[in-house]
Amino acid sequence: MKAFSGWLPWAGSVIKVFVRRKAIMKILIIGATRGIGLQVLQQALAKNNDITVLARFPQKLTVEHKRLQVMQGDIRDNHAVGRATEGQDVVISCIGIMPTRKPVSVFSAGIKNVLESMDKNMVKLLISVTGIGAGDSRGHGGFFYDNIFQPLLLKTIYEDKDRGELLIKDSQLNWIIVRPGFLTNGSMTGTYRVLTDVTDVKAGKISRADVAHFICNQLESAEYLKQTPLLTY
Repeated sequence: MKAFSGWLPWAGSVIKVFVRRKAIMKILIIGATRGIGLQVLQQALAKNNDITVLARFPQKLTVEHKRLQVMQGDIRDNHAVGRATEGQDVVISCIGIMPTRKPVSVFSAGIKNVLESMDKNMVKLLISVTGIGAGDSRGHGGFFYDNIFQPLLLKTIYEDKDRGELLIKDSQLNWIIVRPGFLTNGSMTGTYRVLTDVTDVKAGKISRADVAHFICNQLESAEYLKQTPLLTY
């Protein structure tokens, strides 16, 4: 009986360690050197996840952590995406480019590589950030954005984001497409609206930190699986 009572606390500690280890996720973030991706990286590391970052210019990443691995590569490079995707539980794509009127293909070409690599490596979930103006959120940004800014400076970007979204929706994988409103560098509040029906909605601002907060919460939830939530205050 003494042997049993002495073994019981030891067994309990082993179970706790096992559960804690099982909760750690392996996450690939593409586009983590700045903006939403950097916020996701910092918040995901704070939850003790194992993070891999795929970056064109790794030297731009200022974060160092024992659970962080940084790989050099471009989302348009199928080989690089394939290597980075191996062994991951989740892929988070937060890529972005500066406003342009030139033809854009990075979003659709990149997502095509991501989807192919996820399918090959049996990765469970894709979370992809697009933005207000993609898909059925078009026309919900307010007069200036909808009629001037987006048509003049973001038209080709959002045409390609739409192509990328369609590829994601047509895939057999689990996915969430995140459409933030107008981004700010404000602090994380944890208080914002998550809208899957944008009827009569006009998007407002939201901080990059709060977008990252939402994304990190989805790592442990299936609430918005295969949906396109719009985030705004």
